[in-house]
Amino acid sequence: MKKIIHQLQQIISSYREQLNQVSEKDFSEKPHPDTWSKKEELGHLIDSAHNNLRRFIVAQYEHQPKIVYDQNFWNKAANYQEQSSDELITLWTLLNKQICFVLDALPAESKEKMCNSGKDQPEIHTIKWLAEYYNKHLLHHLHHLVSLEKIPY
Repeated sequence: MKKIIHQLQQIISSYREQLNQVSEKDFSEKPHPDTWSKKEELGHLIDSAHNNLRRFIVAQYEHQPKIVYDQNFWNKAANYQEQSSDELITLWTLLNKQICFVLDALPAESKEKMCNSGKDQPEIHTIKWLAEYYNKHLLHHLHHLVSLEKIPY
């Protein structure tokens, strides 16, 4: 887990700076009415952080909890488009720092505990797998947000 935590800490540090370089105009622009702006995409990462933080905690004391969310509903309900980019970047940063604290405090035997993250069908993974996948998911979206080459995940 130390490697995963270290990678997440590096992601926070590096990409927070890069996100701060994106103008409010670029953050707010919607390429198409049916697609997310960069603010909304960052909001998606905030929602992902909320849900994964819950997975990392609840899976330690419940047997294979099912923790899923409707990403489009969450994004719309949170109204990220109307919030300032600075505040969204701060929220994203703090949530991810909290994930680092939780993962760092995770007892060794808990990293293999399971959580179901599948909406329509079971997708049961260990906390360790979810944490690794979380970092990949972050990088995929962050590369888009700061206009770097896409990273598949």
